[in-house]
Amino acid sequence: MNLNVIIPDRLIGQRIDSALVTMLPDYSRSKITTWVKSGSALINDKTFKPKDKVLGGEIVKLEIKREKTNDWVAQDIPIDIVFEDEDIIIINKPVGLVTHPGAGNWSGTLANALLYHDASLAKLDRVGIVHRLDKNTSGLMVVARSELAQKNLVEQLQTHSVSREYSAIVYGHMISGGTVNEPIGRDSKDRIKQAVSEGGKDAITHYRVIDRFGHHTHVKAVLETGRTHQIRVHMSHIGYPLIADTMYGGKVRFPKRADEALKDALKGFDRQALHSKKLTLTHPISGQEMSWKALLPEDMQALIEVLQKYDPA
Repeated sequence: MNLNVIIPDRLIGQRIDSALVTMLPDYSRSKITTWVKSGSALINDKTFKPKDKVLGGEIVKLEIKREKTNDWVAQDIPIDIVFEDEDIIIINKPVGLVTHPGAGNWSGTLANALLYHDASLAKLDRVGIVHRLDKNTSGLMVVARSELAQKNLVEQLQTHSVSREYSAIVYGHMISGGTVNEPIGRDSKDRIKQAVSEGGKDAITHYRVIDRFGHHTHVKAVLETGRTHQIRVHMSHIGYPLIADTMYGGKVRFPKRADEALKDALKGFDRQALHSKKLTLTHPISGQEMSWKALLPEDMQALIEVLQKYDPA
């Protein structure tokens, strides 16, 4: 697709990439910057730098090439669609489903399933996926169905206007809720892990007690930011790691004099006890505030029932 964009005099003095963002609201700044740097945008048949200033009246010629998303293929994988319209899809992701292809998981992912559900998603970056859940975290996710919707949702996530509420079951008898405001970055000792780090990115998690047991707590966690493994890292940092989170909580823990039924339940729970239960956002096209809830999955419900019976407060 070829576009000719005339930059008006009212934008004189601005950076050219900023001016193009103003003139092309359907595309993200990062995408426009990529086009400029790759030579897909020309002024007088010459390349330019994103930081160059607008003189007024420039005609920017853009050659936009649709990119295939890593040759991802459509696969008939069942997905739980909570809501969809022509602009967005809300998914209740099950445990065990990887969000998109990557090292060790080049197929069988949510992205492959989405392409089967709607082949037109192939034209979007990451088939419209704007945020992710870990393989072993269940719950709600939003997917965009157009460039404009994707750009808007990314902006909402960046400005923290999307509300994401999680349920987690943690080790330890938590007395009250609070807020963890600690930066998160890659663990210097283990590149696979994240850690609280002075050089990391800002990360804020609010948490509240839903139910207390003798040696465990069911908590609500609300993300103000969206760093990788944020809830898992923050809960571990304050001494309440998620049940079955071997990466940040270590081996399974048993209370003293624990009943065999409780031990079996804790040993048998095979993924971090975390579920994205509520998602609230502004519809990227209509501007309407919308919210969805997803019930706790059966494995977390069963664990809570065991804790109520064999680990009473």
